Amino acid sequence: MSGRARVRARGIARSPSAVEVGRAQASPSSTSVDLSDNGTSSSSGCMGTSKISQKNKDDISSGDVGCTFMGRDGRIRRELVDLGACTREKLAHVRDCKTGSSGIPVKLVTNLFNLDLPQDWQLYQYHVTYIPDLESRRLRIALLYSHSELFNKAKAFDGAILFLSQKLEEKVTELSSGTQRGETVKITITLMKELPSSSPVCIQVFNIIFKKILKKLSMYQIGRNYYNPSEPVEIPQHKLSLWPGFSISVSQFESRLLFSGDVSYKVLRNETVLEFMTGLYQKTGLPSFTQACERKLLGLIVLTRYNNKTYRIDDIDWSVRPTHTFQKRDGTEITYVDYYQQQYEITLSDLNQPMLVSLLKSKRNDNTEARIAHLIPELCFLTGLTSQAASDFQLMKALAEVTHLSPLGRQQRLARLADDIQRNKDARFELENWGLRFGCQLSLTGRVVPLEKILMRDQVCQPVSAADWSKDVQTCKILSAPSLSRWLIVCSNRAENVNESFLNCLRRVGSSMGFDVDYPKILKVQENPAAFLRAIQQHVDPDVQLVMCILSSNQKSYYDSIKKYLSSDCPVPSQCVLTRTLNKQGMMMSVATKIAMQMTCKLGGELWAVEIPLKSLMVVGIDVCKDALNKEMTVVGFVASINPRITRWYSRCILRRTTTDVADCLKVFMIGALNKWYRYNHGLPARIIVYRDGVGDGQLKTLIEYEVPQLLSSVAESSSKTSSKLSVIVVRKKCMPRFFTEMNHTLQNPPLGTVVDSEATRPDWYDFYLISQVAHQGTVNPTYYNVIYDDNGLKPDHMQRLTFKLCHLYYNWSGLIRIPAPCQYAHKLTFLVAQSIHKEPSLELANSLFYL
Repeated sequence: MSGRARVRARGIARSPSAVEVGRAQASPSSTSVDLSDNGTSSSSGCMGTSKISQKNKDDISSGDVGCTFMGRDGRIRRELVDLGACTREKLAHVRDCKTGSSGIPVKLVTNLFNLDLPQDWQLYQYHVTYIPDLESRRLRIALLYSHSELFNKAKAFDGAILFLSQKLEEKVTELSSGTQRGETVKITITLMKELPSSSPVCIQVFNIIFKKILKKLSMYQIGRNYYNPSEPVEIPQHKLSLWPGFSISVSQFESRLLFSGDVSYKVLRNETVLEFMTGLYQKTGLPSFTQACERKLLGLIVLTRYNNKTYRIDDIDWSVRPTHTFQKRDGTEITYVDYYQQQYEITLSDLNQPMLVSLLKSKRNDNTEARIAHLIPELCFLTGLTSQAASDFQLMKALAEVTHLSPLGRQQRLARLADDIQRNKDARFELENWGLRFGCQLSLTGRVVPLEKILMRDQVCQPVSAADWSKDVQTCKILSAPSLSRWLIVCSNRAENVNESFLNCLRRVGSSMGFDVDYPKILKVQENPAAFLRAIQQHVDPDVQLVMCILSSNQKSYYDSIKKYLSSDCPVPSQCVLTRTLNKQGMMMSVATKIAMQMTCKLGGELWAVEIPLKSLMVVGIDVCKDALNKEMTVVGFVASINPRITRWYSRCILRRTTTDVADCLKVFMIGALNKWYRYNHGLPARIIVYRDGVGDGQLKTLIEYEVPQLLSSVAESSSKTSSKLSVIVVRKKCMPRFFTEMNHTLQNPPLGTVVDSEATRPDWYDFYLISQVAHQGTVNPTYYNVIYDDNGLKPDHMQRLTFKLCHLYYNWSGLIRIPAPCQYAHKLTFLVAQSIHKEPSLELANSLFYL
């Protein structure tokens, strides 16, 4: 073994008993609660007697404050941390009402279902101790569940914390059990909390209940979602299988508990790891085979279809073969060949294949060392798509035809799920045992806000389609564009004919839009990255405004070396174009128009605007992602508008290691943006609205406690007089709720500009959903906005309208996008740095959108 897996597993493989054949998932659920079937929990040979104690009559907490509902890895569940952030109560202007009123009402169907509970329903949390202490979690559960006090009660127990839907007679209950070895174990059950149904801990228990119900419907958990392997969709021409399934969630919405479900598909390749390794061997040959295997396979997720479990490949053990033996749990030795024959009636065909190594996480909250599982490549199927497959147009088209369900198709799948839950006897019993009743699908009323007019240099354009106004503005001049007089084109010798026709088109479309383009200096080089880079280094001087590289291949090394040099080492705006893009028949004018717009932005130009009623407003977009080369590094992107029209931008990006470092650099970025605003406008903005993207589950508290104070501090330090008012909005592109509108006796996607700010929102948050894109295939995804800090005090109508307006200002697409433009700019910037540059771009490029 080598690399990370050897370090983590060191010392484990010395003990044969520590090596297991794949039985458990590589990524077990992090919840601390396991729901056991009530009728099968008792263990044979366990004798139980009980004694009720009336000691410890202390007061019982009626809430979940201070409750440490831990995951199996010892950490509080991330979703629970978010639910504990009650931000709305601090925002006086929306404390009583956070809904808007403008726009045209529209009736919407959702993917949310009512969950009904008795009015006085509570969850009772108990702490369970054992004397003497028992290491085995299974034994703890078996001993506890053998007692009559818990018979016919809905219960959830993880070995330490017990949840019941019915209260025991006394606060402290003492029980006694005997083990098969004749030992007597004293069990003490102490009531700790009485939790209302809206408690985050209750929400987590409800989610676990429904995960158990999906298992009763013969679905298998892979990651967070559940899939049905008995109904696969085959795509034989691409050797793919799709397992249909669902992502589910239970949560407290405005006034009720709701179950949300959405359709999901798991992509499986009909290719085993052994087949993949064989193909790789034929391509690479023996000398570099092992290194190529490890480079391609480590970190991938595989599925073993004999038990429908997923594992992560952490290493490859080239020294172990299927004919080697391992020690079973009962201490007996068996070869891998015999084990699979006896256990699954599978005969292995290749006895010389190496073993895949997966590190299994401990299911307990302790420091138990990770176990390793040996997996047979012949029995492991690859999941997901390679980057090469994801760029295959025909493959992605075939996938989309299955996975991009229409609103009606999605609704039919959800209705079938709801029907299955209600018809299944075991599922219905589980719900009734906990006092839950699965209700009807939720319908609500949204609003459609007015569409925007596009402001060009000399006219106002009302697009025929708000989703795409590229044709509407073809005859309009853009707001402003500098002349391009000194620039370079670097290309291969074979691209000469393409260059001439492309240049003519570029100059023609540039002239029509008000962008003057002179003839460039053309450099012809050999087709390799070193030749391109050498030509750029020799001919770029301080007077060069832009470098265009026409590449014959989309090989990443070409693009990365050019972008890294021209973004950091020698800061000059650059434009990379593929030769095949310029060779598209009948597309030259369209391609030239797109490239001309990108070049204009990279030179600091402005394309269009929308009306912004708020004067002296700065908008900011923040996004973060992991660096592709070093996953420990976080790339932070910050993009801020620097003029009242919101058409000019200041962009910064940096790499940091910790959350605190991220907050610290945001302060530096904000001060830089405010200084830039002051230089152009001779004063500071009256209002600043920050849109924070890239926020994962459980990070809301971090934003509130670290990032918001740093942003406030930077605003306060920038002026000794009245400081700018600040609002911070978290943007989530992935959210569970979906919305459909009924039209002509069928379901369709809601119209552009649809806002939902009631019933499907959270009671403790100032939040809303906005649909600002068109789905030409499938179902549209709403974008979720959560205002976590707001000094500006804008009315909900105004905040929603402003957010919709900002979705019109992304210059890389002549149409609406699903998130505000500053967020999308920040995303593009972080993606470029994380994938290609891997270092901070030069400050000399901060005033242009050089990353488009």
